[in-house]
Parts: sequence; C-alpha cells; structure tokens
Amino acid sequence: MDLGYKGKRCLVTASTGGLGFAIARSMAHEGATVVVNGRTAEKAGNAAAQIASEVAGADVETVVGNSGTAQGCAAIIEACPDVDVLVINLGIYEAVDIYEAGDDRWYELIEINVMSGVRLARYYLPKMLERDSGRVIFMASESAINPAPELPAYSATKTMQLSLARNLAETTKSTSVTVNSVLPGPSRTEGVAKLIAGLYPGVPTEEAERRFIAENRPTSLIQRLSRPEEVADFVTFLGSARTGIVNGAALRIDGGLIRTVM
Repeated sequence: MDLGYKGKRCLVTASTGGLGFAIARSMAHEGATVVVNGRTAEKAGNAAAQIASEVAGADVETVVGNSGTAQGCAAIIEACPDVDVLVINLGIYEAVDIYEAGDDRWYELIEINVMSGVRLARYYLPKMLERDSGRVIFMASESAINPAPELPAYSATKTMQLSLARNLAETTKSTSVTVNSVLPGPSRTEGVAKLIAGLYPGVPTEEAERRFIAENRPTSLIQRLSRPEEVADFVTFLGSARTGIVNGAALRIDGGLIRTVM
C-alpha cells in the first residue's frame, strides 16, 4: 500500500529519541522528507544520521529548537516554515505524589506538554487549511482518560491535549485537513525506562516492567510495554493520504488498557 508520503515534509517534535525518533524513522521508510527536531544541533544531527544509516535513500533534515518554550517554537517555525504533516510529540513526565506536586510543576508541564502544541498548531494549521492539505497529530496518552495518580500533572495535560486537538479539528470542517490524537499506553522508551527504574530501584529491568504493568496498568490486555515501532507505524498510517475520513478522533493504541467501550 502506497501511503502517499513521497514529496511530503513531516516535522516530528522531540524526535532525537523515544517515540519521536521511531515515528520519524517510520515516515522516512515511507519516502517522506523527515524533519528531525532536537534541542541541540548535535542531538538532531546524530538522530538524522542514524535514520539515514538505517533507511536507504532517506531524506532527513534537522531543525533545532525546544518546542516546550515560546522561543523554541519560534526558532522551529523560522527554520521550517511549512510542513505537510506535524506530529506534536514533545512531552515530559515524572512520578510525583498528587498532594506534593507544587504549582511550579503543574505550570511547567502545561507549558511544555500543552503550549508546545498550541504554538505550533496555531502557525502550521492555517497554512494547511489554506492549501486544503495536511495532517496534525497530537501524541497524547492513555493517561488522558485513564487515571494515573502517580503522574497527576502529566495525566491532566494529556486530557487538555485531547480537548485542544478536537477544537482544532472543528476548524477543518469541509477540508482535506485532519487533526487527531493518539493515546499510546506505556512504551519501552528511554523515558519510561527511567520512570520505572525510579519506581522500582534496584529491581532488574524485566521484573520492574512486569511489576509496573501489574501494579499500575493491570487492565492492559497485552500485559507488556508497547514497542516504539508499533506506535510509530500506527502514527505513520494516521498521517498518510489514506486516512482522510479520520478526523477529530482520539485513537487508542494502548494495548486494551482502557476498559470503557466509548
């Protein structure tokens, strides 16, 4: 199946590692021009070089900027003024007691996890609407609708992302532009590995992952962490020319963790 990525420029924020890197690599496999984003030229360049080494004929560019800040978003926009697919992937999280998370922590996560999407979509989406073509994808989380008391601020910001994405999708009515969210479950990334290691200090990795799922995500049907490439392939399909009828959706790719029917 041709997903129609040839000739398309795809910007994936925070794509020097984790899910962002996996998504950028997956889109490169489909023939897209992929823009790898990182906070430093070194990190972005290393990630781009790795994709180029793994994907024959890959067309990879880099853009430096921290999309978690207004200045970083401005730098990204200046260096990359137009894209066909925007994947808003930047997000941070930290295990903290809900009663101990201070105001500063809440504001920090809102600034990074929510405002990064607001600022970039506010710029790129109108350009997509003008030419009647484009995809915006928010990387949310199952924690957006599944309570995560060990990640209270993170969970709340992911719920905000779902609302933001749906509101933006409402502006695409009668166009060929789409805005969607995806809700992955815990994935085997560097960040999740660090989180789990912090929750289970001194416990071997495989045992710690098993305990994390059993104790924190017991409703998971797959009973494991997802692999980054599993998430990336789904996002790549969603960003393709084949998904024009999927718009305004919050799509669960959580391994059956969320138990509600709707």
